[in-house]
Amino acid sequence: MTKGLRLTLSYLFLIVIAVCCIYPALWVLVSSVRPGTSLYSATFFPKTITFDHYYELFHSKVFQYDRWYLNTLKIATLSMIFSTLLSTVSMYALSRFRFKGRQTILSTILVLGMFPGFMSLIPVYIFLLQLNLLDTHAAIIIVYAAGAVLFNGFVIKGFFDTIPRSLDESARIDGASHLQIFYRIMLPLGRPILIYVALTTFAGAWVDFIFANLVLRTKEKWTLAVGMWDLVNSYQNSNFTMFAAGAVLIAVPITLLFVLLQRFLVQGLTSGASKG
Repeated sequence: MTKGLRLTLSYLFLIVIAVCCIYPALWVLVSSVRPGTSLYSATFFPKTITFDHYYELFHSKVFQYDRWYLNTLKIATLSMIFSTLLSTVSMYALSRFRFKGRQTILSTILVLGMFPGFMSLIPVYIFLLQLNLLDTHAAIIIVYAAGAVLFNGFVIKGFFDTIPRSLDESARIDGASHLQIFYRIMLPLGRPILIYVALTTFAGAWVDFIFANLVLRTKEKWTLAVGMWDLVNSYQNSNFTMFAAGAVLIAVPITLLFVLLQRFLVQGLTSGASKG
C-alpha cells in the first residue's frame, strides 16, 4: 500500500468519525429551534426557526429547569473543588512520603477502582439513610468528592512521581517546609493533571443520572439529568424539541470550561520540571 493511499484512507476514516460525532450534536441543536414538539421532521433543517422552546424551559409552570440548572451547577462545582483538593493532598502524601501501610492503601484504592460505581449504590444508600442525608445535595457532593479519589488518585500520583525529587531536596535545603513544597512546587508543576481531574469530575457530576435519581426525591432538589429524564418519561417524547433545547443549554458550561482551560492544559503539558 502506497503512502498516498494510506494517507487518503486515514483522512476518509477521520471524516467518517467526524460526521458520526458532529451529526447527533447538530441534529439536537437544529431540533431545539424547530417549531412543534414532534421527534420526526421531514427535513433536517427547519423552514422556520423559533426560540419558544428555550423560553418555555424557564417559564413553564410544570418544569423547574432554572432551579435544576442551579442545583446541578452547585453540585458539580463543589464536587469538583472538594474532589480535586482531596485527591491532590492524599496522592501527594502517597507519592512523596514513605510510611507504614502505604502499599496497603495503594492496593486498596487500586482494587476498589476496578469495580463500577453503581455496584456500591445499595450500601451507599443505606449509609446515607442512617445519617439522614437522603434527598440532600450534601449527600451527592460527599459521594462524588470521595468517589473521585478512586478514579483520579493514581492519575495524580503517577504525575507526581514524574516530578524529580531533586526539586524537593533543593527546597528543603533552602528551608522550605512540606506545605511550602506542596504549594510552591507540586501544585504549579501538577497544573495539567489537576485541570484534567477538575474537568472530568465536573463533567461527571454534571451529567450523572443514576445516583442523583436514587438519592434526590424532591422535585425542587432534582438535577438536570433527573429533570430532563422526567420530561421525556412523563410525556412519552411529546416534548422532544424542548428536551433538545434543554440539552443544548446543558452542554454550555462543559464546553466553556474546556475552551477556557485548554490553553492552561496545553501550557502545563509542554513545560518541563527541570530547566536547562
